Amino acid sequence: MSGVAPARAAAASALPAHTGELFVGGTWVAAEGGRTSAVDNPATGGFLADVADASVADGIAAVDAAVAASEGWAATPARDRAELLRRAFDLLTERRERFATLITLEMGKPLAEARAEVTYAAEFLRWFAEEAPRISGRYGPNPEGTGTVVVGHRPVGPCLLITPWNFPLAMATRKIGPALAAGCTVVIKPAEQTPLTTLLFAELLVEVGLPAGVVNVVTTGSAAAVCAQIMADPRLRKVSFTGSTQVGRILIAQAAQNVLRTSMELGGNAPFLVFDDADLDAAVDGAMQAKFRNIGQACIAANRFLVHRAVAGEFTERVVERVGAMIMGDGLTDGVTIGPLIDDRACARVHRLVTDAVDRGAEVLLGGHEVSGPGSFYEPTVLGEVPAGSAVLSEEIFGPVLAVVPFDTEDEAVALANDTEFGLASYAFTTDLSRAHRLIDRLETGLTGINTGAVSNAAAPFGGIKQSGFGREGGIEGIHEYLSVKYSLISR
Repeated sequence: MSGVAPARAAAASALPAHTGELFVGGTWVAAEGGRTSAVDNPATGGFLADVADASVADGIAAVDAAVAASEGWAATPARDRAELLRRAFDLLTERRERFATLITLEMGKPLAEARAEVTYAAEFLRWFAEEAPRISGRYGPNPEGTGTVVVGHRPVGPCLLITPWNFPLAMATRKIGPALAAGCTVVIKPAEQTPLTTLLFAELLVEVGLPAGVVNVVTTGSAAAVCAQIMADPRLRKVSFTGSTQVGRILIAQAAQNVLRTSMELGGNAPFLVFDDADLDAAVDGAMQAKFRNIGQACIAANRFLVHRAVAGEFTERVVERVGAMIMGDGLTDGVTIGPLIDDRACARVHRLVTDAVDRGAEVLLGGHEVSGPGSFYEPTVLGEVPAGSAVLSEEIFGPVLAVVPFDTEDEAVALANDTEFGLASYAFTTDLSRAHRLIDRLETGLTGINTGAVSNAAAPFGGIKQSGFGREGGIEGIHEYLSVKYSLISR
């Protein structure tokens, strides 16, 4: 625990200056009635800070501010929008340690991973700073020769951005970056468990010259009511959500009432395929990345490890050795490689999945238990010979549980991989180039990693198919989620 004392001493300085306030119209204001709610540290169960608990009226005030700023921000030259995002990138990079400490405090991931999140989050600001001046169109004669076709793009308009707790900074910049680059104003509603990072980022945006009303932050413990009322406002033009498929379905139905533009990045059930010709060193490294990054609490985390029977024993032995060497504890402590889950409910849910698999015949090779407090910890777990029908193979785990299922043929592996309602990410390890190309075509996911356990990149489009959602974040595709196409015909 020697490394935790200095980090704890720095924790107070990591907190935002405006923890108990909303950010609306360029001003920090209290919630209606002065209501607040507490944010806790999942590693200790201890209190971190009180944040404003916005009402429906507060949410509408944020929409008012976004609408008021919309025309002016849309008319702001793309180069100016780009420069603001670039300044935000520079300042966020400079303050990486402060943001990383805050992420670890309120979300729980080890500090090294939190630092990596800040770097990843900053890249969305840099990428979309570069994309803002590149918004283009086309110009040319129509086929009949009677006029000129002009196609351009315009900002969608005021947007509601709803972010999850597992990557509190990266999910904010991944949405705010393209929205601002496109010329849209936003109301962002961060997750109740991790609102502090978004508030700190809003303070940073003020420092780099963000005009009033362009970004508005609404923290609330009444997300369903507040977001429903915001989405019912006819002035809103778009909603972007990252979270569970269950909540996504509700938001899609609500968005239909006003025919809102929607981007939905929903649940996942990523298969991780290891073939008999795979480089097992690379496969094990990839498994550790794809499964245990963020304590397994990632929508693209590998959920089902489908391993060719010829190498299943060796792969599993190596994984058990690596997982057994992991150090669990407070993410601010030196050497810790796996932190807590977000709360006790998450631990109970993970344990239910493990218990169901064991009851059906799976073998616990490592772990398999909740850890008594303080904090919300679950042992890193490896399950072998997980039978079909186990809930751990059909439900998103969102925890540090690696479930191994053997297979015999490529067709069997693909069938098992695609046997899910989800279609976000997949991973495959093989040295057969022809097989790799076949898998890219056959795996029903929006993202596929070949011989890698890390696929996310700000320059690449992130998103899923089937019930993992629609729309893309990142890449050249990301900014178009916030643009409408405008066609004009000029008669000759």
